[in-house]
Amino acid sequence: MPKLNLIENLYIERMNFNFYEEVKALGANGVYFVINGMKNKKNDAEFDKIKDSLLQQVDINSINDKIANSEILRGFRELHEAVNCSGKKYVSASENLFNYFASHKSLPNINLIVDIYNYISFCSELAIGAHDTGFINGDIDFRLTNGTEPFWPLGYPKAISIKAGEYCYIDASNDIICRLEVRQGEKTKVTENTTSCFYIVQGNKATPSSYILKTAKELIEITTKFCGGEAVYLYHPQNTSINTCAESIRKNIVSG
Repeated sequence: MPKLNLIENLYIERMNFNFYEEVKALGANGVYFVINGMKNKKNDAEFDKIKDSLLQQVDINSINDKIANSEILRGFRELHEAVNCSGKKYVSASENLFNYFASHKSLPNINLIVDIYNYISFCSELAIGAHDTGFINGDIDFRLTNGTEPFWPLGYPKAISIKAGEYCYIDASNDIICRLEVRQGEKTKVTENTTSCFYIVQGNKATPSSYILKTAKELIEITTKFCGGEAVYLYHPQNTSINTCAESIRKNIVSG
């Protein structure tokens, strides 16, 4: 298994996020930020109570209906088709959570940081991920691949090759840290030792920028409540309110 090396002397305020026009033209949109100074752990009883309270209200039939009919989930499938990555091999992070819930009637329990963003992803249907900044080299580009970028998928023993033309999140060492919004990389996975994360809150043509911004705000509020830390935005659409929408997000998933 490749060895992970912590990037020394990382200054988050100098990290840039470059959203390429070629990806915007496909219909992808999102909000991107870093939260520094967090304290992660396996779980938190208060957060688990909040999460479980909502999940107990979810009708399994509404989940199956969302998988089949959600405009947001369909929007991710359309993005995949645009770069010739359609089919069951390429399922957005949020749809994967719906499939998991349909099978287990619960969400995965990984660690607190991951469990929080999975909860918000499940509630909002947006694709959300976090990456340990200690293992990110330099700036992050959201662009189309040229075929030279290695990708070490989460849980895999080694890196694999990726064809040209896929939209991916790529750091300055040319490593893919997230393929599409489908699979995160092993290199930047969040562990209980993680204290700083780069966050992806990604949508598509079916998700207005205002909705993505509100979801990002909710994610920041819950994460900093239970893990501490401070958020710094790297990219978000201009001139749009970032008011919280915690209640509307929760109503979205419960009501179906």
